[in-house]
Amino acid sequence: MTVAGEIRRAAPGLPHTGDEPPVTVPRVPAREAAEDELSKPMYHENDPSLLQRALDRFWEWVGDLFNTAAGATPGGGLGVFVIVLLVVLLLAALWWRLGTPRRAPSTSSSALFDDRPRSAAEHRAAAEAHAAAHHWSHAVQERMRAVVSSLEERALLDPRPGRTADEAAAEAGLTLPAHADRLRSAAREFDGVTYGGRSADEQTYLRLTTLDNDLERTRPALSPAQGAAE
Repeated sequence: MTVAGEIRRAAPGLPHTGDEPPVTVPRVPAREAAEDELSKPMYHENDPSLLQRALDRFWEWVGDLFNTAAGATPGGGLGVFVIVLLVVLLLAALWWRLGTPRRAPSTSSSALFDDRPRSAAEHRAAAEAHAAAHHWSHAVQERMRAVVSSLEERALLDPRPGRTADEAAAEAGLTLPAHADRLRSAAREFDGVTYGGRSADEQTYLRLTTLDNDLERTRPALSPAQGAAE
């Protein structure tokens, strides 16, 4: 049935002759009849889906956004492209320099060693193996553990499970004051790599290796009481 037929069916009081629509149609009944007819599914079989309509609106919004930015940026569309490219390059550079973000430690008192105790020689061997593979972060961790293990083996530090790198550096600095600053720096580098998400490099590892070798050749400072006894 045609739209005109639906209008006549919805408003039977309207005058008509034959198949010709009335010359004058009241607005309200005509509009209601037309809306009722056009709401039938047969007229909407080829309409885009809700998802497609949402995507169309989104891309329209993106296009309007870029058009607005192009109008306000020197160089127009080319200027917007250059700005976007610079932002992408900056983010890539930061990602490459800082590495993958990691979750910050829940506490600053994380233990230096894991559950399985190892000797200083074992830690040094593990550090050298990581260094040979250019795994500098792991190499730095193992070299710092070698430093502390060596001090414990020489009785310059009391073996204490759960000790942190900062605590070990502070305690060792009292016995080896000439190396106190380097020990604190080594502890900070260990914490930054292990808990702060930082990436170590070869220079960091070489500094810890040099510190480890220097500590091996250093005699502890005698306390005033020890000096008087001798």
